[in-house]
Amino acid sequence: MNNGILIIAHAPLASALRSGVLHVFSENASQIAAVDVQAHAPKEVSRAAIASAFTALARPNMLLLTDIVGATPYSLAREFSNGATSQLIAGVNLPMLMRAMTYRNESLDSLVQRALQGGVNGIELVSPLPSAIAPASKTFAGARAPS
Repeated sequence: MNNGILIIAHAPLASALRSGVLHVFSENASQIAAVDVQAHAPKEVSRAAIASAFTALARPNMLLLTDIVGATPYSLAREFSNGATSQLIAGVNLPMLMRAMTYRNESLDSLVQRALQGGVNGIELVSPLPSAIAPASKTFAGARAPS
């Protein structure tokens, strides 16, 4: 099973994330595409770029990754996500993408779970905040506090 991965995000984030992951997975460039949604571009232009990326990837299943829930890239990506052969995850980060590339040959459902876990596990508070601004005994959902 060889899933395609398509990043749809505000420019230049999608291309930057693709470049970052290809630093490690350079031999898999044909399995991942990026569509940078430009700030003032008409939706039709971005929609056409997404459709073109789908065609270029030519994979039976597709993992769509976008940046912010509710924003234009997310709304456009939802139009291409059918839940069966394409799944959408919002909140993309580089650890999520690295994990997705690592497990891209698993089933789409498994790939989604691994990508989600990679995204969450990639968030960690490394340095404690100064006590004046530290949240009172609260941690972010899913984030790991330093040990």
